[in-house]
Amino acid sequence: MAKAPARGGAVRFASMSDRSLDLDDFTDLIERPQGSLRRASEARRERMVVPPGALGRLDDLGEWLSTAQGQVPVRPIVQPRAVVFAGDHGIAELDVSARAAGSAHQLVREALDGTSPAAILARGQQVPVRMVDMALDCDPGTLPAEVTRYRVRRSSGRFDREPALTEEEAEQAFRTGMALADEEADRGTDLVLLGDLSVGGTAAAGTLVAALCGTDASVVTGRGGGGIDDLAWMRKCAAIRDGLRRARPLLGDQLRLLAAVGGADLTAITGFLLQSAVRRTPVVLDGVVSAACALVAQRVAFRAPDWWLAGQAGGEPAQARALDRMAIEPLLDQRIAVGGGTGALLAFPLVRAAAQLSAELPERDEESEPEEAEASGDQPGPDISYDAT
Repeated sequence: MAKAPARGGAVRFASMSDRSLDLDDFTDLIERPQGSLRRASEARRERMVVPPGALGRLDDLGEWLSTAQGQVPVRPIVQPRAVVFAGDHGIAELDVSARAAGSAHQLVREALDGTSPAAILARGQQVPVRMVDMALDCDPGTLPAEVTRYRVRRSSGRFDREPALTEEEAEQAFRTGMALADEEADRGTDLVLLGDLSVGGTAAAGTLVAALCGTDASVVTGRGGGGIDDLAWMRKCAAIRDGLRRARPLLGDQLRLLAAVGGADLTAITGFLLQSAVRRTPVVLDGVVSAACALVAQRVAFRAPDWWLAGQAGGEPAQARALDRMAIEPLLDQRIAVGGGTGALLAFPLVRAAAQLSAELPERDEESEPEEAEASGDQPGPDISYDAT
């Protein structure tokens, strides 16, 4: 069995309080999955009884999991977890969302009560959900303490006229994401299904994507999870345009960029993605928000996207731009925009199936083939044939 260094032994940052935060460190700490493992996985796939290519993209997923896990054959996924970051955004005060500003806590409550689409899917697939309040605009006493304990502030600022966060708040949010990634790696989580719940978050995501891709606001402005009308779309486009004026001068400093227009939840997600890559924890992205954070993370460490999958294409133009820039092809194309990890959870059965098939499909008994062929007088050939009819 081919193996890479264990995930638990991967290098991690020092204590969250005993050193300054330098994002350049991620470039050295994040390594690509070992190419030798991919070659070993491909060689094993050639020996399986099912012909190579017959399983379509499941073959590619199996190889990706082998390199992410650091071993061949793949281990079945046994400890998945959905991690959902939540927050309100001040930009929602401009009526750029179908939901009222400051109402993201209602989405969180639905998820905790088990009535949201993501919660229903997670329950059906027996995937535990971790909810993280980074900037909800509600009394923390209305939600469980384990949800609100990481909150940085009540709602991120209105990025069209002020920074979404102070630099101190941005560092706190980023470090929180890193710490949560370490916790998941230490508890043995072998696949993270990433999600987000916010009001105004897609506007922040669109601003980040437009800034990093060098596009205009109109190119990345979508309708969000609630399907806004044309007037709201124009207000959202104008807000992103104004945010771009603040974002573009900061492209060389990703933490200040997140402070300017990202908000606490997006900043925490970016830190979570980067530290998950450091700890060799594979992550399935959800929609436009996680794609935007992944794009920021790629700017920090170009090897980081090798540790991520895109669950589904949600129909937001900013998500399509971000995934195209990172050369990540979504597993599904369902145009789901409800967030909360729904798209990642929908893709999870595919990832789990790929792991199970890669781990359990038998290999051909190559030693017996020449003997059987000699006894029958036939030339050696494949031991199993497949008829598509």
